[in-house]
Amino acid sequence: MATKTKAKAKAKAGRKASDEFHDDEAEQRDDAVIGRALKASLAGIVVIAGLILAVVYVLNRPEPPPPIKETALAPVAVRAVSPVQPPRVPFEDITAAAGIDWRHNNGARGDKLLPETMGGGCAFFDFDSDGDPDILLVNSTDWPWDTPSDRSQTAALYRNDNGTFVDVTAGSGLDTPLYGMGAAVGDFDNDGHVDVFLTAVGTNRLFRNLGDGRFEDVTDTAGVGGDENRWSTSAGWFDYDNDGDLDLFVCNYVQWSREYDQSQGFQLVGGGRAYGRPQNFEGTFPYLYRNDGGGRFTDVSAEAGIQIRNPATDVPLAKSLGVVFCDFDNNGALDVVVANDTVQNLLLQNDGQGSFTEVGTLAGIAFDATGNARGAMGIDVGAIRDRKNLAVAIGNFSNEMTALYVTRDGEMNFYDEAVATGLGPSTRLLLTFGVAYLDYDLDGRLDLVCANGHLEEDIHRVQPSQHYEQPPQLFWNAGPEQGTEFLPVGEALVGEDLLQPMVGRGATYADIDGDGDLDLLLTASGQQPRLLRNDQQLDHHWLRIRLVGDGQRTNRDAIGCWVEVTSGDTIQRKQVMPTRSYLSQVELPLTFGLDANETPPEVVVIWSDGARQELGTLEVNREHVIRQDSRQEDTAVTQES
Repeated sequence: MATKTKAKAKAKAGRKASDEFHDDEAEQRDDAVIGRALKASLAGIVVIAGLILAVVYVLNRPEPPPPIKETALAPVAVRAVSPVQPPRVPFEDITAAAGIDWRHNNGARGDKLLPETMGGGCAFFDFDSDGDPDILLVNSTDWPWDTPSDRSQTAALYRNDNGTFVDVTAGSGLDTPLYGMGAAVGDFDNDGHVDVFLTAVGTNRLFRNLGDGRFEDVTDTAGVGGDENRWSTSAGWFDYDNDGDLDLFVCNYVQWSREYDQSQGFQLVGGGRAYGRPQNFEGTFPYLYRNDGGGRFTDVSAEAGIQIRNPATDVPLAKSLGVVFCDFDNNGALDVVVANDTVQNLLLQNDGQGSFTEVGTLAGIAFDATGNARGAMGIDVGAIRDRKNLAVAIGNFSNEMTALYVTRDGEMNFYDEAVATGLGPSTRLLLTFGVAYLDYDLDGRLDLVCANGHLEEDIHRVQPSQHYEQPPQLFWNAGPEQGTEFLPVGEALVGEDLLQPMVGRGATYADIDGDGDLDLLLTASGQQPRLLRNDQQLDHHWLRIRLVGDGQRTNRDAIGCWVEVTSGDTIQRKQVMPTRSYLSQVELPLTFGLDANETPPEVVVIWSDGARQELGTLEVNREHVIRQDSRQEDTAVTQES
């Protein structure tokens, strides 16, 4: 019985297990069916989505792109090489032959004080009123704390005797020791004799020309000595208030003292003391002295608005080395452009009422094309193309191109065309101090001369591309129709004398021998100057004009007046302005080159009071003296070409 019962139980358990097995198998079959159904559904969804996307694409597909068409490439503009070449115009070094044996003394003894690098001004002016240009060479001195040397301690005055020069410094009154920088010449008292102002490290000096070869120091009574702790550089006479007498503008460089300079510890790469950088010194204000008559002046710098401050720090902004005067906006009042070292240049706009407004940044002359300030030194302004194009040339530090800011007459909107004219690339490596426009080949276009030289004697050891002595440069103006307007002139065309390396600083010009072409004078720091005679033989005609103001409406030197000369289809326009270049002054008479044109030119004078004096045609190849309100007065010497 028990066995039977166990058998039944076992059979029951087996059926239960079988039922469970069949139930699991059924569930697995159901899952498989569901999986297959799900996959089929997903596949259907994918197919349907693909069909929908295909329909959407067909309905919205973009238009096929048009067939590619080949077009001709635009021509690449390449500056054409100028088809013309500069003429051959030799310059001969006649320094020794002309009797000039003077050497500049910069006071250097190895301490490397910054003023030792900057001096060497010069001037052409007719101090004895005999009709030919004499020479003034500005000197520095030994430092007072050094043992005196046998080097010259005073400026040098050379009288022109038919193209040779006689040293008349002794007893002239200009033989006064001072650490001089530059010169400004002008007849401030309208007595017919050209006076001399010398800038310096320390007190500046004004010397009144007595007319007998002697000069009287009138600094104290005139009130133009300035701060005895100031360092003045370029200066110039101009009539800013149009009252008929000459006022005085004086550039000041940086706040300098021996103690501060030596405490900086300036070093050359690789060891040894170096000359300091202007960035390490504070800026200063320039001076403007109003001529009150009677030999007295008033400092109107503050009230006239020429004291410009740094807007961020409120300290004096300017570190001035060069200055020129020109009425850019044609309002009848002379504006002032100041070349500053490592800070922005200034354009002081004269309102004609005794006040100036600084507009250099707005006018485009303050910085380079990238908005950076440069190491600006010498400066000049002239009509480089025609009477409607004025260009301000500024010499800059090494690896900075000489600037050529061009504007239209009557406007103050400058654009630097140094690269476009070809001037910039040729000047980039050199350190340029003096720059001056002159028509050296008498073809009627203004050319440019540059005096170059470094500050540091050992610069080549630090920068292989730089040298202490550097060659001067002469650029021939080929005219605006040429691809390159300013062409550098090589030794084959000017001879080896002009381009000999020197530590160039000042640069000026005059017709020293009365032959109608312009001769050059270049000065050097710590070296002899270089007097270069222009020996051109191009058979070009010329005209020289010397103006004499009446001393009431216009100053006797006619500084600031303009002369227009029309020859054929060409109109030249030049300003009587001795203040140019760096620390230097050019002669007062204006030289107009007429090329091969033999037709007598028509001449018009625009006096500083705005009056126009039409002179009609004048004989060529001679100098004419024009007095205000008279037709002309012939000079005693007429020189035919």
